Amino acid sequence: MSKDIAFIFPGQGSQIIGMGKDFYEKSPLVQDIFKKASKRVGIDMPSLMFEENENLNETEFAQPAILLVSAAALKLFQENSQITPKFALGHSLGEITSLISVGAIDIYDALELVRERGLLMKRACEGKNAGMMVLVGLDDAKSEEICQKARDEGKQIWTANYNNDGQIVIAGAKDDLGEYANDFKEAGAKRALLLSMSVASHCPILQSACEPLREKLDKFIKDEFTAPIISNVTAKPYKNKKEAVDLLEKQLISPVLYKQSISAQRVDAFIEFGGSVLKGLNKRLNEAPTYSITDMTTLEETLKILG
Repeated sequence: MSKDIAFIFPGQGSQIIGMGKDFYEKSPLVQDIFKKASKRVGIDMPSLMFEENENLNETEFAQPAILLVSAAALKLFQENSQITPKFALGHSLGEITSLISVGAIDIYDALELVRERGLLMKRACEGKNAGMMVLVGLDDAKSEEICQKARDEGKQIWTANYNNDGQIVIAGAKDDLGEYANDFKEAGAKRALLLSMSVASHCPILQSACEPLREKLDKFIKDEFTAPIISNVTAKPYKNKKEAVDLLEKQLISPVLYKQSISAQRVDAFIEFGGSVLKGLNKRLNEAPTYSITDMTTLEETLKILG
């Protein structure tokens, strides 16, 4: 009997030096993908991903790097399995990677797209002291209430990522986030920690990036979906180019509804390509197992389990 499998893809924050190296060293196919990727985006991807450097944490470099390792893992899986997804989804950047898995965008077009996405996000945040903060142990309603209170007082703070029950990421101006850290703690947050980021994702600070990103989305996304994508913005499926362009533009300034997207699904298993961050989140969100493919060993293990 066939199984219902969902393909999932990690977003920014999952990057680490050495990611994808095992794929690269052991697969001529992946070496070729990296070579073509480097040429397309004008970045030496093996050096960026395998050698110690500061660039990998910068959004315009991190986004293509994360997409590339996920796409490589996906390609290796597809070369060795006939399993196709019931649906696909990703966390933030990962939603664009998910389009590759359903045939809605070419891998190299996707790399150019996310490289430009990162640059647009960087430019939108320049001079705005933008940042993000993770809140642990505070429920959604209380987080939203304090963010609204801050905005009513002229501050720039918004909920950005609904990752799990008791784990929300907020975005805005770093000074405002720091000023309200104690408010979140007094309301019950166990932690209110500023993240090492120079952009404020999924909030109105990125408004200026929306229109130019839309032009790129419209250029590269194809109306050829083999399975639906679950939107970060709505937690609902879409399966055509028009909705993809509209929702991925809106995603820049809207919170990521990750936990809502995962907890509502009924599948036999999730496969995470190129990372294991989402596997950790999924443990509390869905009874179905999540298998993470991060190297050749985990690829072989996943293929063996799923048959």
